[in-house]
Formats: sequence, C-alpha cells, structure tokens
Amino acid sequence: MEIDRNGLEVLDRAECIRLLCQGRLGRVAVSAGALPTILPVNYWTDGRSIYVRTGIGSKLDAALHDAVVAFEVDDFDKLEHAGWSVVVTGIAREVTAAAELSRLRHEPLARWAPSADGHVIAISIELVSGRRLREMPTPVG
Repeated sequence: MEIDRNGLEVLDRAECIRLLCQGRLGRVAVSAGALPTILPVNYWTDGRSIYVRTGIGSKLDAALHDAVVAFEVDDFDKLEHAGWSVVVTGIAREVTAAAELSRLRHEPLARWAPSADGHVIAISIELVSGRRLREMPTPVG
C-alpha cells in the first residue's frame, strides 16, 4: 500500500474506477468565462467514461468545445473520520450518436434538476487519481 506525504493511502487506477462506479453524485469542474467553476451533478459511469445529463449551460458549453474538465467524487464518514476522494481529468463531449444515446437510456443516469435536461455529456477517463483516509486513532488524554 502506497502512502503519500500527508499519510493518505494512494489508490491505484482499478480502485479509483471501482469507487467511481459506486457513486451517483459528483462534481464537474469547467471553465466558464475564463474562470473555474465547480458544479454538482448526478452521473453514471461504465468505467471508461462518465455520463452526465444536462441542459443548456456551462457543462454543455464545455462539452461542445471538447474542453478538458475535472470530475471529482468522494465519500466521508464523519463519525469514523475516514473517507476517500477520486479525481478524473478528461475531455468532455456531447453524446449525439443514436446508438450511444439508446444504450444510455437503459442506464441509471438520473436527473439533477427538475427542468429539461435533454443533453448527455460524456467525460473520458484519461487521468485518474485517488486518496483514502483510514480511520484516525482517537487521541488519548
């Protein structure tokens, strides 16, 4: 097990993908008007790409320009002081192929907002990294 300089367990790619596949709520970081913005999203992944439903706006704008984006998902247990975080960097694109859209209709790709969100974005999983914080020992005294 590799430990980083902060004492966190470094997760390998396979474990990062496994954790990514368990989540449903993440955050996508895009550039909007030359400034970074982070947006919460529901997502689904097949382990090769991350899929997000969206409407018109900054996520779709980034996808239409094949922008490099970051995606993060995590989990934390406040009582156990343990958790993990996975960060993906990849290229966003709008899904337009009929076959791919048809396949995605059968996957648990939930909607985040109640309004119309008729577009699907795919984020390639190019770079992936993750860290895990194991339960911290309780201080004595």
